[in-house]
Amino acid sequence: MNSQLFLQFNTIFISILIESLPFILLAVIVSALIQVFVTDEMLAKVIPKNRFLSVLSASALGAIFPACECGIIPIARRLMAKGVPLHAAIAFMLTGPIINPVVLFSTYVAFGNSWKMVLYRGGLSFVVAFIVGIILSYQFKESQLKHTFIHQVSPKNITVKGKVLGSLKHMVDEFFSVGKYLIFGAIIAAAVQTYMKTSTLTSIGHGDYSSSLVMMGLAFIMSLCSSADAFVAASFRSTFSTGAIIAFLVFGAKFDIKNTLMMLGVFKTKFVFFLFIYTAILVFLGSLLITNL
Repeated sequence: MNSQLFLQFNTIFISILIESLPFILLAVIVSALIQVFVTDEMLAKVIPKNRFLSVLSASALGAIFPACECGIIPIARRLMAKGVPLHAAIAFMLTGPIINPVVLFSTYVAFGNSWKMVLYRGGLSFVVAFIVGIILSYQFKESQLKHTFIHQVSPKNITVKGKVLGSLKHMVDEFFSVGKYLIFGAIIAAAVQTYMKTSTLTSIGHGDYSSSLVMMGLAFIMSLCSSADAFVAASFRSTFSTGAIIAFLVFGAKFDIKNTLMMLGVFKTKFVFFLFIYTAILVFLGSLLITNL
């Protein structure tokens, strides 16, 4: 029995890494390109000064980045290092893993070509990110990054070769910086999935309130990639309400075990705590609203 459990743990651990690594690699590539090729002036033109417009535009910006919930963190950190406000970067971080075309298309296919599920998932994600971003803009006035970036202005006459080499250096540094948290998170997620029976949670998720909470808990524990979680969520359609399934799809793409550890490695603990609480409350309330529509 112990050997079977270990094999199950090993399988889940490897599957999480295989599922996440391509998006981590994509994220560090984008992060490195932002560092070397994107100037402060470019970002100033894209991100408005007004807090409401900056959160709104940053939330929409997530639509063009095909990154998962852990892959989006390095990009958000790099944007903040370039001068993007905290509230705008977090709004982008919360929407990117859901409203990008890859995730929305997988949701559409997983639920039998259902535009309703796509709209519910994308819409709730966008609303939650916008509200959280606005709240954070008033609560936190200073940078919440654990490590202060030294802002470096790239010389304007730098050669293409120099920019490429600079990108590669930032890519390697970023990968090892966030990669260790991915591994730790994958180990914990695999252990929880192996030794905690999901049937125990599903058995108590029959009411409107409890079903949403249970599905959010499952999403956090299972730590699925946002590009594939819709197919798992679709298997719960006969057991849980639409609102509870949307809670699974939205909350899990914003918070799970592996990306929470990554956030704790990048942001201050107090900030991550409030970010978690605000997101959980808003996703929960949104799922109840969808259930009663």
